[in-house]
Amino acid sequence: MTSKKDTPVAIVLGSKSDRTVMAECKKILNHFKIGFSESILSAHRTPRETADFAENAEANGYRVIIAAAGMAAHLPGVLASYTTLPVIGVPMGGSSLSGLDSLYSIVQMPSGVPVATMAIGAAGAANAAIFAAKILSLQDSALQERLHEFKKQGCRI
Repeated sequence: MTSKKDTPVAIVLGSKSDRTVMAECKKILNHFKIGFSESILSAHRTPRETADFAENAEANGYRVIIAAAGMAAHLPGVLASYTTLPVIGVPMGGSSLSGLDSLYSIVQMPSGVPVATMAIGAAGAANAAIFAAKILSLQDSALQERLHEFKKQGCRI
């Protein structure tokens, strides 16, 4: 059984179709030996469940939320509006605007509701995991060492 401490990262997908791109995120988290869980929630289709997840995320042991969303991409912002945990947004491509709509929706948050916004697609998914690792490493010297080694290896796994 996994304890809450073993899963400090919550990966929240707006849709099952985001799994392929977010595989990069999971690969990096696994490399750094960071536990995570995955949920599929929607700011539009399951708003109550999404709010409940965010409101209870800290009590459930999470320390960082990574949220992937496409098109209107309100998921990262909605999560951030219900929690004080850091939220990292990953815009998904694939829309008629090639992900620019997602990028703008995530990056243009109002003052007081910050969301760290990564690049569109797989590079953003990988960077979200690295950014989460950097946040978590502030209180984990072993993780800091793994990050230093990652840098020495040219940021490759």
